[in-house]
Amino acid sequence: MDLISRINKNFQDSISTKQLAAELLAEPISHAAQSVTQCFLNGGKVLSCGNGGSAGDAQHFSSEMLNRFEMERPGLPAVALTTDSSTVTSIANDYNYNQIFSKQVTALGHAGDILLAISTSGGSENVNMAIDAAHEREMTVIALSGKSGGEMAGRLSLNDVEIRVPSESTARIQEVHLLVIHCICDLVDHQLLGG
Repeated sequence: MDLISRINKNFQDSISTKQLAAELLAEPISHAAQSVTQCFLNGGKVLSCGNGGSAGDAQHFSSEMLNRFEMERPGLPAVALTTDSSTVTSIANDYNYNQIFSKQVTALGHAGDILLAISTSGGSENVNMAIDAAHEREMTVIALSGKSGGEMAGRLSLNDVEIRVPSESTARIQEVHLLVIHCICDLVDHQLLGG
């Protein structure tokens, strides 16, 4: 396969995955956006976490909330638990890498806050432990995953929102996760500001 054909295949695979995801995920995305909006209106915040590309997605969501998405508005309280290298490395060194997010959730999370937990496979133990910590703090979890949903799917409660991308490809899942994040940002702005 030549390079141009391979590029076209990647685009087509991404488009197909997004079309299928739109059909399956519109309802949970809407529910997630409503939960985030209500959290902000009630004075709460969103904590987000993930590893690798999912860490980047967690930070991307946080920046869109704290700064702005596409409409001018005051910043909204969101914290990516992936960004404080001193905290992450001290927890990993003194305790265990699997606790790098859960210890932060326990310290920063309050009842009514939201945890945005991102794992393409649903198998990231540090993200799953953060979900457990969020439940202990009476927080709602919005879980972005893919594949079979992994262990993450089994840790969610009835009050949580699961957004599982219908794909086995990590790249395609990550592409849809970014679109999901942008949808949530857009819907939050729309609900808070109208237009």
